[in-house]
Amino acid sequence: MDRFQQMQVFSTVVEVGSFAGAAEALELSPAAVSRQIAALETRLGVRLLQRTTRRLSLTPEGEVFLERARQLLESLSEAEAEISEHSVEVMGRLRINAPVSYGLTHLAPLWGGFLEQHPRLKLDITLSDRSVDLVEEGYDLAIRIGKLGDSSLIARRLATTRLVLCASPDYLQRHGRPEAPKDLVEHRIWSYSYFRLGDEWRFDGPEGEVSVRLRPVLHSNNGDTCRMGAVQGHAVVLQPGFLVEGDLKEGRLVELLPDYRAGELGVFALYPSRRHVAPKLRLMVEYLTGALGGRVC
Repeated sequence: MDRFQQMQVFSTVVEVGSFAGAAEALELSPAAVSRQIAALETRLGVRLLQRTTRRLSLTPEGEVFLERARQLLESLSEAEAEISEHSVEVMGRLRINAPVSYGLTHLAPLWGGFLEQHPRLKLDITLSDRSVDLVEEGYDLAIRIGKLGDSSLIARRLATTRLVLCASPDYLQRHGRPEAPKDLVEHRIWSYSYFRLGDEWRFDGPEGEVSVRLRPVLHSNNGDTCRMGAVQGHAVVLQPGFLVEGDLKEGRLVELLPDYRAGELGVFALYPSRRHVAPKLRLMVEYLTGALGGRVC
């Protein structure tokens, strides 16, 4: 009798809480499930489950075996998925969520190349700067920019971007140039709504870390809105390098306080779990990792 099948049956019985539920989930008869558990316990020489008319519970031996069995089943699933990537053409749909600005400037040019490599796949791309719930909203993958907090999600770093304090030459001519972070309180600030620290901006300078609490005249949940305000001479902004690098090169914006670094943000691919990672998702993450190359912008 297949040992992996016995472990799968045992794990499913524990997960759903009944023999009948496991039988339905595995498309087996309840009698077949009972035989598998009985054979497993006989082979191991221990009782794994305590069974009453109302409930199932694990014995101490069952708890130890369940943990090991799940590890083995997960390893088997990952091995099969890895082989499938190279032997079977992937198909289906991938739902991906990404930030608006980064999705337009850095990700939009990449989707076509991926689809050419995998013509039987379909992509469903949603751009949004809010933090979506991948499981609740049915996304396979999310691209996020920032410093990640504690999360059950798996994170793969794709690239890095630094935060740049900047304004237009016209703005600086009319309002003057700040010489230190404390001078920013006298300037017109347009701020990104989803900054982790809100309106308290922190910098690492010659004297160490300094912070300044600001009163922005405009908040926006879209970085391009802040960028445009700066380009048009309305404000000082703190924005990621990928968003303003072109403006800095062309002279539309000027970097301020270069001796004070505002830090770097990671660009991450997030997905729910390492268990049973679909080949199409694994291929997408590897593709983005190669295309973005971990570069700093």
